[in-house]
Amino acid sequence: MSDVAVVAGVSHQTVSRVLNSHPSVRPETRQRVLEAIEQLGYRRNVAARALVTRRTGTLGVVTSGSALFGPTSTLIAIEEAAREAGYFVSLATVARWEVPALLRTLEHFMSQGVEGIVVVASHDDAADAVRGFESTVPVVMVGPEDLQGPQLYSVAVDQYAGARMAVQHLLDLGHRDIVHLAGPEDWFDARARARAWRDALVEVGVEARTEIAGDWRADRGYEVGLEVVAEGPPSAVFAANDQLALGLLRAFAERGLRVPEDVSVVGFDDVDGSANFYPPLTTVRQEFRTLGTRCLEVLLAAIEGETPSRQRIEPRLVVRASSGPARP
Repeated sequence: MSDVAVVAGVSHQTVSRVLNSHPSVRPETRQRVLEAIEQLGYRRNVAARALVTRRTGTLGVVTSGSALFGPTSTLIAIEEAAREAGYFVSLATVARWEVPALLRTLEHFMSQGVEGIVVVASHDDAADAVRGFESTVPVVMVGPEDLQGPQLYSVAVDQYAGARMAVQHLLDLGHRDIVHLAGPEDWFDARARARAWRDALVEVGVEARTEIAGDWRADRGYEVGLEVVAEGPPSAVFAANDQLALGLLRAFAERGLRVPEDVSVVGFDDVDGSANFYPPLTTVRQEFRTLGTRCLEVLLAAIEGETPSRQRIEPRLVVRASSGPARP
């Protein structure tokens, strides 16, 4: 910084102000300092800065490391938002959402001196571990809407509202026999979507069938699709995610069932490529980039001592060719 100050013809303090975006620096002075920085190839010494400020500029992010579209998209958005805000991300993956493993991961972050933690998981065990961890830094969790406690915050997409949109769309098309292929019972998102499906049918006086147990895999959707055809297909299927819907579409096509003429299919997530399923999939879009950005906003506000409000992000229905009027 002293070398930059000499080349730019300013004080060491002025260089510091430019680096920290202080508003009191004149534009022409700021430009001289920036040119000197570029000329000398100056880079901040993060370790030295941390010793002076007692802030590491590092955030911890926990994820499962799975290839599921939602968590991966959210993780990318968080990292980009953190980098733009001048923070580094320390990433840790846990193979299974088990309390001991997640607690070890959180302790690992604390030993690194992170300033805040984001947990990307809509899973019961992850929420239990976060609630039981006595953190000295803010923790933001993606998924649970009822997460409460000192230093704990949550950011979530309104899963219930999204599922209601999907089922209402099918009801508006005249469908009454609407089956739900559910996600895993120990995921918040899956339970909210199943509850919305059931509530939407009850409100119009339709007795809902028992939901079909599933997970998040296309293979499971395919298995269920074959079973559904053998038992006699319903008028429509609301799948808990797009991968399940993809498996259903394959099973129906192999058994000669036309979509949407014989059965309508609606998914959830709007994954990359869902517009190119055959037929293109009607689904509920989650704004994962917004989700990741909001996580960072909440975390950084908490780091600065503010009390962020609970964040809920609205999804939207994307209507494509896989849903159509109920058969006569």
